[in-house]
Amino acid sequence: MSLENLQNSLQGKVAVITGASAGVGWHTAKLFARQGARVVVTARRKERLKQLVEEIRATGGEAVYFAGDASTEECAKSTIDIALRSFGRLDILINSAGQGNYKNVVETSLAEYDQLMNSNMRSSFIFSRIAAPHFIAQRAGTLLFISSVSGTQSYAGEAVYCATKHAQVGFALALDGELRHYGVKVGVLCPGGIKTEFAVGKGRTVEGIAASTMMEPSEFAEDILLVCLQPEGNRIVQMMIRPMGEAHS
Repeated sequence: MSLENLQNSLQGKVAVITGASAGVGWHTAKLFARQGARVVVTARRKERLKQLVEEIRATGGEAVYFAGDASTEECAKSTIDIALRSFGRLDILINSAGQGNYKNVVETSLAEYDQLMNSNMRSSFIFSRIAAPHFIAQRAGTLLFISSVSGTQSYAGEAVYCATKHAQVGFALALDGELRHYGVKVGVLCPGGIKTEFAVGKGRTVEGIAASTMMEPSEFAEDILLVCLQPEGNRIVQMMIRPMGEAHS
């Protein structure tokens, strides 16, 4: 049964979603809103966020946005402050912001390294650090990281990208140990390829993505929802999701 059939499964919850201007973050925000959550979305592209919020509100949902760079403390503080001012609480944080750049290490500049590490890991750290005290105070919350199969395996030509995704996995697993006794659920999802604009021009092409058997972002959003719907006494700490159509090994 599709999780879409679970009406109002997140009723009353407030969710912050980073990287929401496209792809996984965009579809997760729309799905969460359909399930009754009040969503707070952030990304760099203001016009895309405005469009997302308008679409959610047009279908009866509640949403607000903050446009900014998720790797900055100002963005994290402002986004979570907007959640608290608009909706009075914070229940879920989805660290979905991220970038890809597939290059051999000798072709990767220091600026490209910093960009990947900041987008993928620094943003995860900053948002989690700002959100964690609120979860601890209410002794409840769900904190999720969108990593990758590249966070559990390693691939030639992706050394820096893999490093950022391994870092997210290690960070999430350590936070599970830190926060679980406060009633906070921490998890990390490690998907295979997803059909988004992620890494287009940096190792992927629009045509290659369209012709691939990668996952649809709307379907992966349901996997994220599944993790957020665990019974009170259960948690999913780490989950790998792969598309059915990938080549046999």
